[in-house]
Amino acid sequence: MVSSPHPSFFQAVAAVVRKDLTAEFRSRELLSAMLVFSLLVILIFNYALELELGVREKVAAGVLWATFAFAGTLGLNRSMSTEKDRGCLDGLLLAPVDRSAIFFGKAISNLVFMLIVEAIVLPLYALLYNEGRIFQPGFLAVVLLGSIGYIAVGTLLSAMSVQTRTRDVLLPILLFPVAIPVLLSAVKASTGFLTGAEMAEIWPPLNLLIVYDIIFTAVAFMVFDAVVEE
Repeated sequence: MVSSPHPSFFQAVAAVVRKDLTAEFRSRELLSAMLVFSLLVILIFNYALELELGVREKVAAGVLWATFAFAGTLGLNRSMSTEKDRGCLDGLLLAPVDRSAIFFGKAISNLVFMLIVEAIVLPLYALLYNEGRIFQPGFLAVVLLGSIGYIAVGTLLSAMSVQTRTRDVLLPILLFPVAIPVLLSAVKASTGFLTGAEMAEIWPPLNLLIVYDIIFTAVAFMVFDAVVEE
């Protein structure tokens, strides 16, 4: 009897995630770079934006998502470039597993790193800006959905750009135009929760965020094999 391919697929995804997490928690190079960058941005905005409370609530989402986007891009770039420089990427591609499992494994590990950074940055932001509303479930759900969409498309494009000499510059050039819908939707939905807007105003950007996550995760799943073949 032929065994189902699903267990081996999920085992491959889990193996890639385990490898990335183990390597990172031993070196802490990626998380350290993302955290230092994020904290610097938050501190700079804190001293640069001496605004009234009402104005701060309106710009809070933009400040946070700018921080998350740049830190996430830094993490994506370093994650794939480290794999390439150490020869691990070639080993992964030669492994007898579906290459979509490699994509999901890398995406999940990148998402974990980004969520760890966000879990540290959000309390610090709340302390500096005296903004307790960021801990409400709706806002945290937007952070999760926005991070998923950003990492899904970012992992695909980082796998594409890592093969080039100008990968550090090329990834942001490719990523930010494609990620504009998820960033704008996340900022608008986040602002709605922070300013106490009605759910009728929050649902349109929130729905766009969900649709973006589904579509771009599916697209990345379908084209990842062709991207890494190039």
